[in-house]
Amino acid sequence: MSKACPDPSARRVVAGRHLVVEGPAGASPRETLVMIHGWPDTLRLWDGTVAALADRYRCVRFTLPGFDAADAPRAHTLDEITELVHQVVRHAGGGAPVTLLLHDWGCLYGYHFANQHPLLVARIVGIDIGDAMSRATRDSLGAKAKAMVVFYQWWLALAWRLLPLSRRLADGMARWMARLMHVRTPLSEIRAAMGYPYWITWTGTHGSHRAARTLQPRWPVFFAYGERKPMMFHSPSWAAALATQPGCRVRGFRAGHWVMLDAKAEFHAALREWLEATA
Repeated sequence: MSKACPDPSARRVVAGRHLVVEGPAGASPRETLVMIHGWPDTLRLWDGTVAALADRYRCVRFTLPGFDAADAPRAHTLDEITELVHQVVRHAGGGAPVTLLLHDWGCLYGYHFANQHPLLVARIVGIDIGDAMSRATRDSLGAKAKAMVVFYQWWLALAWRLLPLSRRLADGMARWMARLMHVRTPLSEIRAAMGYPYWITWTGTHGSHRAARTLQPRWPVFFAYGERKPMMFHSPSWAAALATQPGCRVRGFRAGHWVMLDAKAEFHAALREWLEATA
């Protein structure tokens, strides 16, 4: 086994973001996992995943811009975040392909990065977000689920827009929605500034997210999703097609949106088995 890093949580700064790197110092790029979270989380989302995998895999994680309490509240474009991911991946893998571990908005950003830079990606783990922005997913949702998506996403978008008027009001709106959605992040750490991806998606401002494309199985993909939630963020047809591709796996868990927290042991065991099977 490779010798572990002397500092189990070595920190570096890449493109202005603090990276936390844990795991074997001699891990190959393919055994390097770059982890990207979504709303309303930070790099702490992956604490349990790192604990489960860092004996063998080099785990690299960071907090998305705008999601850290020290960040100024502003919108970050798809191109900006894609370039950030590009720099992190090149730093983590030394120019060789790495494995992406993605959740929520991290899936949108990570999938887009992979489509833009396919030679820097070895494998992809997508958690709970598949072809979420596709016509197929919209058509698969019932009227109630569609209304819920519009409500919570517009609420968070509006909270972000109200930041210049009143941060207290805006943060209160974001925390109210987080409580309603039973998120696992402490409410005191949730801020309206984290909601800019929703504003961009629904308004098309700041370059929009229209360039983001549905993930295609050019790489081995493990798609994990929670079965216990009021709406799905993938279409059945997309998941069925993905499951037929070599090296790809689709698995539902008895969990909500935060699969790595709600089904911690089962998810990490399945993830580790797939990583070893596709090594």
